[in-house]
Amino acid sequence: MAEERNLRKVRIGKVVSDKMTKTVVVLCERQFAHPVYKKIIKRRAKFKAHDELECHEGDTVKIMETRPLSKDVCWRVVEIIERQK
Repeated sequence: MAEERNLRKVRIGKVVSDKMTKTVVVLCERQFAHPVYKKIIKRRAKFKAHDELECHEGDTVKIMETRPLSKDVCWRVVEIIERQK
């Protein structure tokens, strides 16, 4: 069982919305080089994550993949890395 937990995806992102009850929207950005042209490309993805830690807009958080908790939510907040000032 412990080996399966290590395979879960982990992302770091910024909370962009905390208007829902126990759910936050986290914006994750990633950068990579284009395979042919080598230009650095930015890609953004928004994830809805279950939040028991009371995050607020602007916080930087770590989220982990989990079983589906609702129609859209299959991530959960693991820790708050940095609070917004």
